[in-house]
Amino acid sequence: MSSPTEPGSTEPGPIQAEPAAAGGQPTQDLAIGQALLLGALHGPAELLPISSSGHIAVIPWLLGWDYARVDPELRKAFEVAVHAGTAAALLITLRPEVQDAVREMNPRLAELVILSFVPPAVVGFVLERPIERHLGTPATIALGLICGSLAMAWADRAPQDRRSQDAGAVDALLLGVAQACALVPGVSRNGATLAAARLRRFNREDANRLSRHVALPVIAGATLLKTVRLTRRGLPPASAVPIAAGVAASFASTLGSTWLIRQVERDRSLVPYAAYRIALAAVVLRRRFRGRN
Repeated sequence: MSSPTEPGSTEPGPIQAEPAAAGGQPTQDLAIGQALLLGALHGPAELLPISSSGHIAVIPWLLGWDYARVDPELRKAFEVAVHAGTAAALLITLRPEVQDAVREMNPRLAELVILSFVPPAVVGFVLERPIERHLGTPATIALGLICGSLAMAWADRAPQDRRSQDAGAVDALLLGVAQACALVPGVSRNGATLAAARLRRFNREDANRLSRHVALPVIAGATLLKTVRLTRRGLPPASAVPIAAGVAASFASTLGSTWLIRQVERDRSLVPYAAYRIALAAVVLRRRFRGRN
């Protein structure tokens, strides 16, 4: 799930440096076909610990699309929108789990949610803009993928003998710090919180449950905040159709991919996901530095 680049929910998405490097001028256009494909990619990428926002940023760049030349505000609006589509689908598919959590809400669970919310909210509020400006390049996204992979592989070595009912204040703060780290492009909110939970010795199923419980409030709140900001600024009228297409695709792809949640829970190791991330980072770095020659 990892996360809904909203404060604490996801990593910053857009690659910043490519328009100037390519010599192109920003455009207001967002191709509907590209919006559909990126929305469809976002659902499964959000449910796996592989960095959905990192994929939304580097896949168009690797394919040579003109996505990086789209007006930055329009691009940001699109990425917030596809996160909203994914969040809405998750609220539907995880409704029984969410309802159970609400019914069982007690001071301990409330403390867990609040303490895990504070670090990403504070870091996102203070550093969101600098991170978007300086860490949205192919090289930094690749570095985020690699660092997140190393953390996931390290976490796999920890024993897994705790249950989610054992989670306390220290666990909540560490999960919050993990979500704050996910503001770095490529790190992955899902991957970071899973790594943090497994380092705290929670078993696979409960690590996933904790990851979802601390992420949904951050995803919902951050998406709402950014939607309000973007609505105030306004968007080109022609952007409505591609954004709607992206939202529909992310919503549908998330609904169709929720079985991946159970797949991650069943897997004995996060190493295969870490290996995939490192392979993607290697492709990005090879393309980036070959392009300089």
